[in-house]
Amino acid sequence: MAVESFNDAHNVEADPNIFGAVNLDAFTGHTAARHLLKLTPGVPKDGHYDELAAIFRPVFAKIAAGASERDANRTLPFEPVGWLNRERFGALRIPAAEGGYGASLLDMFRLLIELGEADSQVAHLWRSHIGFVESVLQFEDVAQRHRWVERIVAGQIIGNAYTERGGNRLGTLNTTIAKNGERWILNGEKYYCTGTIYADWVAVAAAHPTRAGRQIAVVSTQHSGVKIFDDWNGFGQQLTGTGSTTFENVPVDTVLPEEQQINDPESAIFQLVLLAVQAGITRAALNDVRSAVQARTRSFSTGTGVPVREEPQVLQLVGEISGTAFAVDSIVLAAVAEIEVALADASLSAAERFAVCELSADRAQAIVQPLALSAATKLFDGLGASATATSCNLDRHWRNARTVATHNPAIYKSRIIGDYEVNGTAPRQLNAIGDVGPTPATALH
Repeated sequence: MAVESFNDAHNVEADPNIFGAVNLDAFTGHTAARHLLKLTPGVPKDGHYDELAAIFRPVFAKIAAGASERDANRTLPFEPVGWLNRERFGALRIPAAEGGYGASLLDMFRLLIELGEADSQVAHLWRSHIGFVESVLQFEDVAQRHRWVERIVAGQIIGNAYTERGGNRLGTLNTTIAKNGERWILNGEKYYCTGTIYADWVAVAAAHPTRAGRQIAVVSTQHSGVKIFDDWNGFGQQLTGTGSTTFENVPVDTVLPEEQQINDPESAIFQLVLLAVQAGITRAALNDVRSAVQARTRSFSTGTGVPVREEPQVLQLVGEISGTAFAVDSIVLAAVAEIEVALADASLSAAERFAVCELSADRAQAIVQPLALSAATKLFDGLGASATATSCNLDRHWRNARTVATHNPAIYKSRIIGDYEVNGTAPRQLNAIGDVGPTPATALH
């Protein structure tokens, strides 16, 4: 199968006045590819982060106070979700004129990083909701948009059921929607259903009888045919509700428009939520090592004989973790700013907008993951063996960061970016994860 360049697939003309251009003629014979990644992303205007932070920081503080205990005891954070919901955290991005806060994407992600610092698992469970809200903001059907905006403003949460645990071929889905009279009915079984156990609605990836590719159907979690299980057994992020959900003859409330799902930047938003969670974990690791060093009185005979809080090598290590936290924040927020500018740029085609969003998130993911993991590991070097006691629960930062890093595997991202940079190859649309094998004639493409 031949690999299409971005130009071949989307008939893009080079415009150096917008993004600059990369001339591939001499190397590949392709026409000049439009270079969609800016080196200095613009910063969106009209943010009101300080006002929003004043509302949510007291809630974040309450959440942080019980984060370690909840993790140690595997206590699902229904109460913290309720605290956030009372302040309508899920309506941050809804315009103020429609009953929300009107937060910019950048301000919303800055708050999400703070929430991740308080409790990475609570921040993570909002992933599907945040992605769905961005889709709602792009709905062209006015009545459909209004219906979903009303629900979100009222505090209703949307979860996710995209992935099947096995038995489906790559690019196909065993979960289906079918017409029963005038209604669509959903049947199937999903895993990795992050946030769904806390949600009022769940967006489900399903096979459609007449549409090609993965389609998204939204159903109520309150229907008797929906069964949600807390059976996620990963060693990190154990409280995110990333377990199984089954659907038996469940009426579908909404099927997202087919055109909505072509070049939808949702997958980049999903990635950025995970990166914001990593940024929060890195901050939390810094907080814990700082506090532990400040309180520590015992030292090693191999040290310099000064209190630990004055030990030069320990201070250097804390400084390195602080620099890592700063770098992770900066990378994540730069990617968010790039995407926010792209979403508002009317000069971009839908395919170009998708490419900007995907490539920005991919670049950030390729770098953030190892930084977050290094911070979660280094904190032990400044404290010693006593810090590994289960009562300290400091290993949760590494466990959680490592678990988040397995999502949308970063191992593939640098290759995708490099293929774009060198060959102008557009990022591919995501489809259903599944088993690799012979592709049947009925496979979804």
